[in-house]
Amino acid sequence: MQGILNYATEILLLLFLIITFLQSGIDKVFDWNGNLTWLKEHFAGTPLQNLVPALLGVVLLSEIAAGILCAIGLFQIVVLRDGTVAFYGAIMSCISLLMLLFGQRTAKDYDGAKTIAIYFVPAIFLVFLLQNS
Repeated sequence: MQGILNYATEILLLLFLIITFLQSGIDKVFDWNGNLTWLKEHFAGTPLQNLVPALLGVVLLSEIAAGILCAIGLFQIVVLRDGTVAFYGAIMSCISLLMLLFGQRTAKDYDGAKTIAIYFVPAIFLVFLLQNS
């Protein structure tokens, strides 16, 4: 139990990222057409407008990868006291968020970009914690 308490911050941040990215990825899988329709409209008139289906696939894969890496990393921290995979999951989470931020900025959705920045803070903090542990 003491080991879990020693990693309480990392565990809570990993749970946050697991929920965020697996839920988002699962939503994209089960509502692909709804997401695609909304994103085509969102990116109409931008340089990304013709790339939306491919970019949605890339974002989906990156979110699922981030969520899975964080979940494996959570298991490894709790059971093995090893944060290596969690570190990779945190980095993948940051990369996913940077892709989303790029899209929001390209679409000139500055409120959406601010929301992404809010998610980036705990993700980059987890990278910091895990690289220094």
